Amino acid sequence: MKADPHPWACDLSQLYAEVWRRLTRGVHDRHAPARHPTLATVSPEGRPQARTVVLRAADKAAGTLDIHTDLRSAKVGDLGVTPWAALHVWDASAHLQLRLEAHVTLLTGPDVAAIWASVPAGSRLSYGSTPAPGQPIAQALDYTKAADPASFVLLRLAVATVDALHLGPNHRRARFDRDDDWAGMWLAP
Repeated sequence: MKADPHPWACDLSQLYAEVWRRLTRGVHDRHAPARHPTLATVSPEGRPQARTVVLRAADKAAGTLDIHTDLRSAKVGDLGVTPWAALHVWDASAHLQLRLEAHVTLLTGPDVAAIWASVPAGSRLSYGSTPAPGQPIAQALDYTKAADPASFVLLRLAVATVDALHLGPNHRRARFDRDDDWAGMWLAP
């Protein structure tokens, strides 16, 4: 076997720590792969829906991730019916794929007032456009942006499982489960 340039991929506890290090980096570094993960939900009709989101918080101790969105978006409707989502990150520089399953809680109003207050003014315009996200418009720019705290929702993802696939010289795959206190187990890649 070849020597692996990513020694963290050889040990379950180090791999789990690396997963959260990369997720946390995504919150603060606009260029980190975890900054813009893919969030997948299931529509009320049972169809898969995937979209790129921005990771806003990562709490390893709590096992949670936060994403901001517009309350009127389709993903919120999806989560209202099926409050489970998958999150996908591909980190090319580390040859690392992360797939997370999470139960999602929607936080609004007073529960997120302090977070809304910390959102930069320019970013607040993403919450409250007219018409609502996903609605038909006649021309590409036939919408207006206006900050509306009533349209702001925080998606709190309580991570249930992490599937980490490292595609280095020696492929390795592990699964970490909240119900197993994140102990982890190796899986065939």
